[in-house]
Amino acid sequence: MKTTDQPPEIFRSSARPSILEYIGLERINGPLLVVQGVKGASFDEQVEILVAKGPPRQGRVLSISEECAVIEVFEGTSGLSQVSTRVRFLGHPFELAVSREEVMGRVFDGLGQPLDGGPLLTKGARCDINGLPINPVARVYPEEFIQTGVSAIDGMNTLVRGQKLPIFSGSGLAHNELAAQIVRQARLLSDDQGFAVIFAAMGVRHDEAEGFRRSFEESGVLQNVAMFLNLADDPAVERLITPRVALTVAEHLAFEEGMHVLVLLTDMTNYCEALREVATSKGEVPSRKGYPGYLYSDLASIYERAGRLQNRPGSVTQIPILTMPDDDITHPIPDLTGYITEGQIVLDRSLAAKSVYPPVNVLPSLSRLMSDGIGPGRTREDHQDIANQLYAAYARAREAQRLAAIVGEEDISPIDKLYLRLAREFEARFLGQRPDENRTIRETLDLAWELVMLLPEQELSRLKPADIDSHGRGQTRAGAQVPWGEEDE
Repeated sequence: MKTTDQPPEIFRSSARPSILEYIGLERINGPLLVVQGVKGASFDEQVEILVAKGPPRQGRVLSISEECAVIEVFEGTSGLSQVSTRVRFLGHPFELAVSREEVMGRVFDGLGQPLDGGPLLTKGARCDINGLPINPVARVYPEEFIQTGVSAIDGMNTLVRGQKLPIFSGSGLAHNELAAQIVRQARLLSDDQGFAVIFAAMGVRHDEAEGFRRSFEESGVLQNVAMFLNLADDPAVERLITPRVALTVAEHLAFEEGMHVLVLLTDMTNYCEALREVATSKGEVPSRKGYPGYLYSDLASIYERAGRLQNRPGSVTQIPILTMPDDDITHPIPDLTGYITEGQIVLDRSLAAKSVYPPVNVLPSLSRLMSDGIGPGRTREDHQDIANQLYAAYARAREAQRLAAIVGEEDISPIDKLYLRLAREFEARFLGQRPDENRTIRETLDLAWELVMLLPEQELSRLKPADIDSHGRGQTRAGAQVPWGEEDE
């Protein structure tokens, strides 16, 4: 920490006389600057930090009092002079000029500056990156299905347009591969409506960022994607602005241009770590695990920007991805995320150890809006029943696996052996699929029927007899055609 007793020099900008500039800093503390004697500034106001060499840096006001203003600098404070640095208060929140023509098919950094050599964002209306408060009664209930091509999601934890459905992962699991696959494959079942993907990455390595870009480019979907990349060696404080920049673009495309936008945010754990770093630099009293007490409301300010609005044709759907520290689902980040969002997709390390991709554990996973986005006219009339039956069968199969681990597979009952077979088939064929395999919802549901028909009919208590006759006809039913206990021979 650096301090000085010299008050800052104040003068008016010759280019914009209404804007005050301050020369000199009270102190520099990590990513924060403290400027004394600031008059007329406001919370969240955008700031330019002018240095002798190099381009201006961007910042915003974190707190303001009669004595001083605290400013977070997105590009970091390295190399700033405490005596000669000039701070310019711009009189408005951080804003971004957004237009569909300028953002689609482009790659930007975490602040919305081009990384692809293209032009700066200058066209279109300038939008406050913090968004605007939405009256809850103006929201429309999400009810339309989005197909991701991933059976574990489409079949059993369906994503609905306007929903916020996070992915809970662990360090080293295949969440990046799954995120890239969703971006490549996600689409609406009705092709006559505009669909776009906004991809925001926070704290990712250079090779991961290049892998994302190359994956989207080679698959031909980059023209419908806007990427915002905050790299691991970028200043951590920049991560606080990246999801808000991405969501500002999404909201403009959805509510001004009438598009349906899917937003993927990875990794929200890196965002929360940056938030904790800034809170510590400010000297705030820590809460659970050292995170600030306002972590819940801060995450809510991001997640609640998903949804649909009355009299607006578009929608914003969110898939935040976070890595659970020590695979602990009770950690504050996944814990608070679960309170705000409408379910979760949980990746499991034991499935990954079996080389199952994607390693989605469907038992703790949940999509609270699934029942409203599936069924006749959306997916298929048997979707809910077959999903319930497959979930129940796999839960029973996991119990059989635990029993077999204790007494041995030879000593369990014939019906438990059938459930063990179903578990192996379910993990290998339903959960498991290639990263480039894009299954339609019909293929996913047909595969689910193949699996449940491995059981005798008396075990299918969640299915209607008419559906069994209609969708199960022609499927192999091991319980009916093969004597129990001989199904693996």
